[in-house]
Amino acid sequence: MSNVDIFVWEFLGTAVLCLLGSGSVASVVLKNSFSHGGGGDWVVIVLGWGFGVFAGASIAAPSGGHINPAVTLAVAISDGVPWSSVPVYWGAQLLGAFVGASLAWAAFKLQFDKMDDNSGTRGIFCTSPAIPNTPWNLVTEAIATFVLVIWVLTNPEENSALGFAAVAFVVITIGFALGGPTGYAINPARDLGPRIAYALLPIRGKAGPNWGYSWVPIVGPLIGAALAAGLALVLPL
Repeated sequence: MSNVDIFVWEFLGTAVLCLLGSGSVASVVLKNSFSHGGGGDWVVIVLGWGFGVFAGASIAAPSGGHINPAVTLAVAISDGVPWSSVPVYWGAQLLGAFVGASLAWAAFKLQFDKMDDNSGTRGIFCTSPAIPNTPWNLVTEAIATFVLVIWVLTNPEENSALGFAAVAFVVITIGFALGGPTGYAINPARDLGPRIAYALLPIRGKAGPNWGYSWVPIVGPLIGAALAAGLALVLPL
């Protein structure tokens, strides 16, 4: 597959992931949305992001359905894609995440405009730790991403019947089990692209994008992915 094809599929898949994921959070956070105040907030968000992974990865299937720089890194370490294609994957994923989050804002623009206080809407786009502590926030993101990537690398044949739906189930489980401390980015593009969108979009009364924390959901997932890929290389698969 050419790098142009890779870019197109990864861009589209990641855009859909972030459109559906950010949209699920917006439907809970923003007033004048039918889901706002309806209860089950974390459940809606986790399921929205989980099935957003299913939709996005399915669309990006021709390029491998990575939609996540951490997954691309792990696959490259495992010789699944050439290193020369990694920047193409990463660029497409970052741009797709930016566009997807921007489309989520467009879909909910009236709700943003009707909010009395938009200072708490950053979480629609990107993650923040419940308790800020950089070393432990890194550990949490690395652990959660390790679980995702080691599953991806060690179970391709056994789960072929379920396809990307199986990956969605894993992401949902990670959200419920490990998402509480940091909001479980487990995907550098999914956090950075929407964070940039949040910084640029004309949302009245919004808070800052918290750039001081922004590197944690980038570095943590990449560390977790690299560790998972290294372990997978020595396992008797």
